[in-house]
Amino acid sequence: MTDGAGPTISTHVLDTELGLPAADVRVTLYRLDVPNAPIRMTQALTDGDGRVRDLLERPLVAGDYRLEFDIGRADDAFFRRLAVDFRISDASRSYHVPLLLAPYSMTTYRGS
Repeated sequence: MTDGAGPTISTHVLDTELGLPAADVRVTLYRLDVPNAPIRMTQALTDGDGRVRDLLERPLVAGDYRLEFDIGRADDAFFRRLAVDFRISDASRSYHVPLLLAPYSMTTYRGS
């Protein structure tokens, strides 16, 4: 990932059923506003605290992005995957997109 010198895209996944961070969730960042099809930019697993501190491996540019969370870790999980599309208009700041998981619901928001 980056050295922390520039803006970042980060996430934090919490399992609200267990009241614990969700470790080892695969998170993929895509760039959407490109010709033909979305481009996968990077992929990472959440750490022991449920975080990916920076999904960028290059400078942040304004545009449309997708965070895809692979959350179907258990065979009996109802939800398998969640994709969140968002637009970055100010590439000079960092963006944080947390995810709260429960067995039959999910919540995300623009964090700080």
